[in-house]
Amino acid sequence: MLKQIFARPIAHRGHHDVAQSIAENSKAAFTSAIANRYAIECDLQLTGDDQAIVFHDENLDRLTPQSGKVSDISVGQATNIPLKNSAEHDHIMSFAQLLDFVDGRVPLVVELKSQKGRNAQLAKAAHETAKDYLGVLCFKSFDPDLLVQLHRIKDKWPKGIVVERETPEDESSWTGFLLRHLVHLPLSRPDFVSCDVNSLDLPAVRAYRSSGRDVMSWTINNSERWAIAQENADQIVFENINPQTGRPTAKEAPSL
Repeated sequence: MLKQIFARPIAHRGHHDVAQSIAENSKAAFTSAIANRYAIECDLQLTGDDQAIVFHDENLDRLTPQSGKVSDISVGQATNIPLKNSAEHDHIMSFAQLLDFVDGRVPLVVELKSQKGRNAQLAKAAHETAKDYLGVLCFKSFDPDLLVQLHRIKDKWPKGIVVERETPEDESSWTGFLLRHLVHLPLSRPDFVSCDVNSLDLPAVRAYRSSGRDVMSWTINNSERWAIAQENADQIVFENINPQTGRPTAKEAPSL
């Protein structure tokens, strides 16, 4: 299944484009990805009633007209909230709605967001929703504990660890060291690594790939990043470029 996941470029939060009023993690963004035969990367958060929704942030404020925490609302409330910057007037989707919509047409790369004490609940919700899915799917997370939780409930899907050089917010420098050096591998047991393009030179990531295992890289949004990923990764998570050429589809994003 990993071969299928790495076979096609992966559209970051769907093939979204705010300039064209296609919101991230929206039905329109997923429709565009499917039309272009791109794999879809998306994010899962956990609602207050322990259901998985397709949403990147902990809070509603940036991406919707409402404010507050995702963890304070139900899945029914979430799926009635419209997304900003959506010409199609798309709403937040539940994970179940996403799987029904994609229906195996392209691979899904599903990132589980760390839940601050509720990782087991998100792992269970994602697992239960996807266990009978007939398409190609994998899970990934910055948080090794989420992979541990998925292993604990014997989830069948491939799993990846997301890594970057920077220490995550609200974490100690020691935790950052452990994460970027992949010290958790014996416990997290990932099937692949998903690495920030500016961190592909991390010794642990280079060693992982040198051992014959797969590395995808994010977020590839300009020609410079595209060139780095072509040399040092096995597939890209992209936005705002043509993934075959690295050329911008609109105004090229600045180098970071």
